[in-house]
Amino acid sequence: MENKSILKNKIVVCGLAILCCLLWGSAFPSIKIGYRLFEIGAGDSMSQILFAGIRFFLAGILAIVFGSLLQKKLLYPKKQSWGMVCKLSIFQTVLQYFFFYMGLAHSSGVKSSIINGMSTFFAILMASLVRKQEKLTTNKMVGCVLGAAGVILVSLAGGDMGAGFAINGEGFILIASVSYAISSVLIKEYSLRENPVTLSGYQFIIGGLIMIIVGLLAGGRLHMTSPAGIPLIIYMALISSVAYSIWGVLLKYNPVSSVTIYGFTNPIFGAILSAIFLSEWQTITLKYLVALVLVSLGIFIVNRANN
Repeated sequence: MENKSILKNKIVVCGLAILCCLLWGSAFPSIKIGYRLFEIGAGDSMSQILFAGIRFFLAGILAIVFGSLLQKKLLYPKKQSWGMVCKLSIFQTVLQYFFFYMGLAHSSGVKSSIINGMSTFFAILMASLVRKQEKLTTNKMVGCVLGAAGVILVSLAGGDMGAGFAINGEGFILIASVSYAISSVLIKEYSLRENPVTLSGYQFIIGGLIMIIVGLLAGGRLHMTSPAGIPLIIYMALISSVAYSIWGVLLKYNPVSSVTIYGFTNPIFGAILSAIFLSEWQTITLKYLVALVLVSLGIFIVNRANN
């Protein structure tokens, strides 16, 4: 059983949310290493979707196994919960990652990072204006703007903006970001009626299976060049199963804005961990420190608004 008072404690929320974002940040270098180990080209979208599908399918199984062991019973959705699981799977896994990978193949990395980083902003707007789960205050808007500024600063440190707006490029990345925002507000509502670990686990299994089938039918293939590919994909599955399960529990007991605002730290952690594991230290500049300060200020202001 979750301890509601502990999971509402600001320090605990901060620690667990940062842990989730640190794990998600580690996915950036892990994916790059995985593409090398499985011979996946930068523009091979279908193989990337297949790779992601295997990762998420395994993540779902791990989430259910670990959750069942912790609660000493098999986690299984109630009959009336399957509709919620399927909706979450569509928005949180299938649409988000399908459009992200397809859009990434037709957009610059910089613009993709900026648009994808805005998913936190979209989630807070949707929770406030569409689902009416909380009030949209001036402090929350200021916090979002500061966090967004940090994401833009980190993204611009990586290269050129490029020109134009392509529907199958930046447009697809935008759809992926909105899809993530929808999944955040849905899990907030659905976790009141179903165990958030159960929701995360089964939506990953369904979403991962759909991505595997689509990837294979569309010509995606994986060729493992080293045994290191096995522990890597297991680690990547653990990233998703652990982080999304914790994230779901946090959303259950806290305002969407208090949790999702930490998502602005994802690209910062991704850049730092890429520097460590991919030897990209030359990309780390003073901009990252400034970005971290901006994101931290944004988090502080949003959380103060929710006190």
